Order: sequence, then structure tokens, then C-alpha cells
Amino acid sequence: MLPISPSKIAHVIIRARKFDAEVPGSGQGRELRAFIAALNEDEQAALTALMWIGRETFEAEEFDEAFETAKAEATAPTEDYLLGIPMLADYLEDGLNAMGISLEEAEDGINPTV
Repeated sequence: MLPISPSKIAHVIIRARKFDAEVPGSGQGRELRAFIAALNEDEQAALTALMWIGRETFEAEEFDEAFETAKAEATAPTEDYLLGIPMLADYLEDGLNAMGISLEEAEDGINPTV
């Protein structure tokens, strides 16, 4: 089981897509940065590991290794690292799919007004 809820991952994916298409001054980057910063250490490491799986740095079966590596190698704030990754939303979605979770399933737990 992932140490982060699929709905939180879906929230990051949705915000990252808006961030990628951001109109200057819209605040999408600040909101996404604040959301990731508010996650606990395990959730942040899981998000990083999932992105690495989506980017094919690790395989889905290697999630535990990716998770431990993310925790051990975290030298910069996770939000800074992740927001510097082009195609973050795509990598996270691909990582979710590799773990057997569809974005549609993950979105079920999101408040539509968020």
C-alpha cells in the first residue's frame, strides 16, 4: 500500500497540469508548492518515488527501494524538486498506472471545489 492516498496524488496531478498551463500571476505554482510542502515526509517521498516510477527510473516492483531512496536523498524541499521536473503530471499519472491505480479512481476522493 502506498504511504500517500491516491486522492492526494490526483490532487497534485491536477494542480501540476494547471501549473504547466499557468497564466502568470494566477497562483497555481504557489498553491501546488504549498500543498506538497504540507505533506508529511513519507507522503513526499512516496510522491517522488511515484514520479521516478512514471519516469521509468524505477519499476513499479521497486517502489520500496524508490521510496527509501527518495527519503535518503532528500536534500532540497520536495516541492522545489518536483516543480522543477518537466512533465511532472504525466510522470505521476504514469507512476499511478504502473502501480495499478487509474487517475479516474484516484480522483474519486477529491473534493471537486478544490
